[in-house]
Amino acid sequence: MDGTRGGTVLSTALNAWTAFVAVNAFWCGPAWADWRDDIGTFRIGIVAEPGAGNTVPGLAVLTQAFTNALGMKIEFVVARDYAALIEGQANARIEYAIYSATAYATALQRCGCIEPLVAPVDSDGVAGIRSVLLTRDGKLRGLADMETHRVAISPPDSVGGSLLPLAGLAAEHVEIAEDARFLVHAPSASAAETMLVDGETDAMFGWVRAAADGQPQLSGGTQARLEASGLSASALQVVWTSGLLRYGPHAVRSDLDPEAKRRLTVFLTNLKSTTPDVYDLLESKHAGGFIPVVSKDYATAEAVVRLVSGGRL
Repeated sequence: MDGTRGGTVLSTALNAWTAFVAVNAFWCGPAWADWRDDIGTFRIGIVAEPGAGNTVPGLAVLTQAFTNALGMKIEFVVARDYAALIEGQANARIEYAIYSATAYATALQRCGCIEPLVAPVDSDGVAGIRSVLLTRDGKLRGLADMETHRVAISPPDSVGGSLLPLAGLAAEHVEIAEDARFLVHAPSASAAETMLVDGETDAMFGWVRAAADGQPQLSGGTQARLEASGLSASALQVVWTSGLLRYGPHAVRSDLDPEAKRRLTVFLTNLKSTTPDVYDLLESKHAGGFIPVVSKDYATAEAVVRLVSGGRL
């Protein structure tokens, strides 16, 4: 091969390689950065703790942790309440929000533009609560017996003792009117418990802690409180159990880039094991870490919101 021809071949090969690199830079380079460039600053919404004003404990540490996870500028936005948080995410002023279960369901009803990524669990695996209908001494054998007995129910703003059972029963086509003759409206959850302990009612709606796999956990709920009040465990029976109302999720806008969602999910689900001090700043109430969740995990919360808003369950 002469030098001229060899030089031509080498030049052609170099040009081809340059073109290959340019094409891959066009397709791969900007694709990695576009979603960051489009967002600019990734905003995380959180509701202020009572009495805390607009401060977030450990803000600098949390900001740096999310910055490392996403590789972009992070800003925390403190909302005065869940209504303001919902509006902020619905109007795309924030990309990520930390909700209660019913606040998430309300946000979803408001715009349909969000999805949950993760939710916390307790150290024993409990993921939320279920409503239960508790009776004593076998006085109620099933839901059909309610109409011939006295059943205590907590005030309308009680999630576990009123909203959750009414929504859950309605979803099973068991409608209970607010003025049903068999209902005894207690002024508080503790008053409803006292009614059952004192024999004023034959049953009551309460709640139990529940694991993510659906198995009820009877510690820390109404049954434990009743036992502490003097009723023996053998005297209490669970007649009915609702669906699971999970602990509130961390949710993002559905139009967020999939790579951002993936990075956030990996970061959050590993946070408890890798940097527990950061986890404790982000989640102070549930010590078991974050697990992935999907929209259907909040069907019970959606039913409660529909009940409150007067829609059909």
